[in-house]
Amino acid sequence: MSNPAMCAMSSVLATHHHAARCGAVRRENAGIAPARVGFSQARRGGSGRRDDLSAAGLGRFLGYATADHKNKNHEVDDLEPARLFVGLPIDTVTDGATVNSARGVTSGMRAVKLLGADGVELPVFWSVAQPESPDRFSWAGYRAVADMARDEGLSLRVTLHFHGSPGGAVPLLPVWVTTAASDDPDILFTDRSGGRHDDCLSFAVDELPVIHGRSPLDCYDAFFRSFADAFQDLFDSTITDVTVGLGPNGELRYPSYPPGSDGRGFTGVGEFQCYDRYMLEQLRRHAAEAGEPLWGLSGPHDAPRYGDSPDACGFFNDHGGSWQSAYGDFFLSWYAGQLVGHGDRVLAVANGALGDRPVEASAKVPFMHWWHGARSRPAEAVAGFYKSGGKNGYSPVAKMFARRGCTVIVPGMDVCMNKQHRITGSSPDQLLVQIKNACRRHGARIAGENASLVVTHTSSFSRIRSNVLTAERMRPGHFTYQRMGEAFFSPEHWPAFVEFVRGVVCGEWPDEDEDRDVADNPNAMEAQPV
Repeated sequence: MSNPAMCAMSSVLATHHHAARCGAVRRENAGIAPARVGFSQARRGGSGRRDDLSAAGLGRFLGYATADHKNKNHEVDDLEPARLFVGLPIDTVTDGATVNSARGVTSGMRAVKLLGADGVELPVFWSVAQPESPDRFSWAGYRAVADMARDEGLSLRVTLHFHGSPGGAVPLLPVWVTTAASDDPDILFTDRSGGRHDDCLSFAVDELPVIHGRSPLDCYDAFFRSFADAFQDLFDSTITDVTVGLGPNGELRYPSYPPGSDGRGFTGVGEFQCYDRYMLEQLRRHAAEAGEPLWGLSGPHDAPRYGDSPDACGFFNDHGGSWQSAYGDFFLSWYAGQLVGHGDRVLAVANGALGDRPVEASAKVPFMHWWHGARSRPAEAVAGFYKSGGKNGYSPVAKMFARRGCTVIVPGMDVCMNKQHRITGSSPDQLLVQIKNACRRHGARIAGENASLVVTHTSSFSRIRSNVLTAERMRPGHFTYQRMGEAFFSPEHWPAFVEFVRGVVCGEWPDEDEDRDVADNPNAMEAQPV
């Protein structure tokens, strides 16, 4: 964290003492935080202090029903507080043993604590904690960060990533896993042209001994258990949440972006990732069982390329596209089923390894809002979410999450419509409603994140507020703002973030803010269920 950024942070903080006072009120009421439960259980809610909070004017912003809302049908523990976390930098720890810019990390923690945030989120990478050997772990750097959070009185949400971070900040996979991939490249996801995703193991090898005689699930289990042992003394206090990474960027999805891309600014349909020999073998087996062996020879012949629009390929054409055929339904159902099966297997392993430790379990789904207006929902389908049989593509995933007692983290709660979104048939509002509907139907809780720093579109803070704090249906249990770094503390961002957090903890919003948000974004109001 640079000195100019820290100076900017200090000067802005000096002008916002009121936010600090409200943060103190929030911390004084820390006892009303939702009860933490075992990893395998759904989260319980309830508090006997709603009246006190409502009288203090904090009920609305901490998720408690007020007189205007008490008779409405709120869904899934709508009365619990919405906790606020701030993400730490992706490269907080990169070698396992030390904390990068430790003084800056501590200063950042103190800053968000002063504002009234409940905690911070720490990204933990498999490649950093277990870099060179399947038998040796290095937790010292991550443990030091956890101790910092404890010393500052902050809660800690830990995100366990098994896939790399494109961009070079963090190694993609442990060296010993990369060696196994060099010996057998088909353990990596592969596109139609033979391009490999070096940061992502194929879901088809989850249970196969392809990593020096061990299966990926065996490796994940060892990782979970080592983490639980190394941080055992913090589970009853500091560590309140554990997020399990299920795919690229921690999201349960296929890596449908071009290899080496983090997906930022990507608006193409994407490509199917079913061309490694292990996925093709499972496809052939499934086709034979369905009595259609020819359907298992390969993926769709008319499938899109990465940057294609839906109409550029025959498969996803809205009128007469192959996705509407019997073959299309067969392939997309199998493809989506592989995704759900992977998520279920990994969460089952996490459940067994972490046991009854008092943390809230969560995992992230993607927010593929572009081309959502197309009937085929192509970007979602290529990522593994298939709308079929009158159900939206998130329904099987929400059902699986609920069965595992896992909160669904929805990123993109800051996304507003813009010109580019309209060109690509984007519909973030409708997508969010469909995710909420799927979760409500199956009893899965939700939490939220933003897609990017709110710098150029200040109305995005209003969007977050409407999605997280004042939504009438399926209000998230917690929200994580991503993430700290030089841009986070810059003069272009920090003042607006301070005002946002002050609104969260004090309930102070500019009267004209919501009007401006709706004026700038006609679709900003929450859509009704469909």
